[in-house]
Amino acid sequence: MVWGHGVTPGSRAGRRAGLMTPLSPLQLGTLCEGVRGMPALRPALREPALSPPREPCSACAAPPGGAEAKGEGPAPPRSGSSAMAGEGSGPAPGDAAGPPAPERVLFPPTFSVSEIKNKQRRHFMFLRWKQQQRKEKLALKKKRRKEREALGDKAPPKAVPKTIENQRVYDETTVDPNDEEVAFDEATDEFAPYFNRQTVPKILITTSDRPRGRTVRFCEQLATVIPNSHVFYRRGLALKRIIPQCIARDFTDLIVINEDRKIPNGLVLSHLPDGPTAHFRMSSVRLRKEIKRKGKEPTEHVPEVILNNFTTRLGHSIGRMFAALFPHDPQFIGRQVATFHNQRDYIFFRFHRYIFKSEKKVGIQELGPRFTLKLRSLQKGTFDSKFGEYEWIHKRREMDTSRRKFHL
Repeated sequence: MVWGHGVTPGSRAGRRAGLMTPLSPLQLGTLCEGVRGMPALRPALREPALSPPREPCSACAAPPGGAEAKGEGPAPPRSGSSAMAGEGSGPAPGDAAGPPAPERVLFPPTFSVSEIKNKQRRHFMFLRWKQQQRKEKLALKKKRRKEREALGDKAPPKAVPKTIENQRVYDETTVDPNDEEVAFDEATDEFAPYFNRQTVPKILITTSDRPRGRTVRFCEQLATVIPNSHVFYRRGLALKRIIPQCIARDFTDLIVINEDRKIPNGLVLSHLPDGPTAHFRMSSVRLRKEIKRKGKEPTEHVPEVILNNFTTRLGHSIGRMFAALFPHDPQFIGRQVATFHNQRDYIFFRFHRYIFKSEKKVGIQELGPRFTLKLRSLQKGTFDSKFGEYEWIHKRREMDTSRRKFHL
């Protein structure tokens, strides 16, 4: 072999160029014997053999000098890797001295999607896992449906899914409609004159000091929902001075809308003249223009009122307080309904218009506004933050210990 001028396999330039030094027959035989002894080390390393051992090369079969031709017999094993591999390791897997040793199969450990470092790959694997879960769930559902169709009337009843509502912790103050004590309390409470038709609701709606545009528009839209309501703007006047003026002008209820950072976040409802006063946290406020597929402006007809899921004594008081805001006799020709729906102590307010499309189908159209209330406290009498007596105060650390415990 002819190398370039100044470039040889053993030189530094040759190593940089990737040139290999040719091996002598003795070195090649030693290398082949080492390779032949490697399968004996594989069981110790617990790695399965990738391929059966190869046949020895011509250098191993015919060592230099013609030792076998002279009758000296095969060459003794050299001390090295082959000798070490043969000690205490048994016959090699490819040798004819004994049966091949069984190979141990190594399985990967449990795989988790969270172990994938690449975010896009992790997201892709998670979506594929969710898709597989949905397919299995749908297949199981179809299987159960076929079994129910095959059994017919003998099929077991459908299982009722567990929810937080039907797993609710029983409250001792749950109202029984046939309870005489509850009926007596309702006949003598502060709302008895309204339910006995002795008073006509007249509502005053006001705001906190210096209200912003969103709060003002919300008050104006709320006045179109509640009949016989009037909006007045506060100019630094305290509530303790407003309440006597409201009583003198025959107002039955006072609504105060508080705001924070130009967003309505609180509502104070005080029943006049003797209370009680409820303080709510307000959230998820949507005006009419922010509601998709909204209907036309509401008319002046008296709406119907729906109070849903107020079951405890406290919830009964809150429901009666909301009912006292609207007149007794709704005008059904207007087809408008105001809904106060209590779910997990959150009171959702919606205002709709409905239409009967047929004897079985009814279409509804939301008019707005909409908001959500969360009761913070209920106080006896009119508003008095300093010396007022509270019937109920929401204490999160003490009352919210269980997700299945509700108070309304």
